[in-house]
Amino acid sequence: MTLTAADLARYSRHLSLREIGVAGQEKLKAARVLIIGAGGLGSPSALYLAASGVGRIGVIDNDSVDVSNLQRQVLYDTASVARPKAEAARERLLALNPLIDLVAHQVELRAANAREIFDRYDIVLDGTDRFATRYLANDACVLTSKPLVSAAIHRFEGQAMTYVPRLAPCYRCLFPEPPTDGLVPNCAEAGVLGVLPGVMGTIQATEAIKLICGVGEPLLGRLLTYDALAMRFSEFRFERRADCAVCGDRPTIRELRDPPELCSAAELATVRRLSAAQLHALLGQERRPTIIDVRQPAEFQAGHLRGSINLPIGELQARIAEVPRSAAVFVCRSGARSLTACGIATHVGLSDIAHLEGGLLAWARDVDPQLEVASAG
Repeated sequence: MTLTAADLARYSRHLSLREIGVAGQEKLKAARVLIIGAGGLGSPSALYLAASGVGRIGVIDNDSVDVSNLQRQVLYDTASVARPKAEAARERLLALNPLIDLVAHQVELRAANAREIFDRYDIVLDGTDRFATRYLANDACVLTSKPLVSAAIHRFEGQAMTYVPRLAPCYRCLFPEPPTDGLVPNCAEAGVLGVLPGVMGTIQATEAIKLICGVGEPLLGRLLTYDALAMRFSEFRFERRADCAVCGDRPTIRELRDPPELCSAAELATVRRLSAAQLHALLGQERRPTIIDVRQPAEFQAGHLRGSINLPIGELQARIAEVPRSAAVFVCRSGARSLTACGIATHVGLSDIAHLEGGLLAWARDVDPQLEVASAG
């Protein structure tokens, strides 16, 4: 796209950068960026991408502005309270830069609409605070071949990473399975330093601009972490997993599906939790329970409990009919995935279920030291 006189005046500081210049600014003008979540992370990333001249910005958010948002969500002011975030964000961003196109998607991102929305954009920024949406966004980017810049915040800490199709591992390569949403405190429960999302959201905008202009070194295969209290950045490298459920050699996720809406912490408190010794005693009874191992096949093959059935957590919702209606015990490496499995089973009406507290690591420690427990990552 050719830059106009108004563009040349507005973006003159970009034009002075050899790495961006006219060619880079034209790429920004032609770019289409989707931002999932117009909250703490989405606010700074949207503001800076709009100011930088990204030609089309889409904002997905189905929430309304609450007064408690104003501590960190700088897209809004007091007059915005009770307004739909997507519309308020569109108005604010156009006031900042009327030369660009803003699209407000006042919807909840779901498997049914993700592909159609993502097809309109070149790059996706994920600023959601829900694990279910974060995994859906990752899977949608892999399946539609869209770059993804993901960030997350918690209290005084943040993290960010970038995925580019065929060039980098995806979010599931780093975190194969979502934790149980009900057991992970959100910003309202755990609190968050108001300036923290400003730091991480700005990093997301920086990564998007670098990808658009083709400059610098993106966060590919690198998880960047930030500790605001220590004022320290750290970096952890990770690689693509051959057994990744969505980008691996034999992916099991080939079409988009909504992640299960898991139980709340209160509901999960009712799940029966068995110690390794208690499960060992049950397995010695005549009516022994069925053991459902929810790890990945490679982990299962490395070592498992005799007679157990392998139903990977990512496939459990689709294969829930294979779980017996009575006396099922879910197991995994450390207990996190098995508790998630209990949440899935509870939502479809299964009641006689339990999980192995501490997972197979506890079994190897307390019952059978000879059991081989493969690493989850």
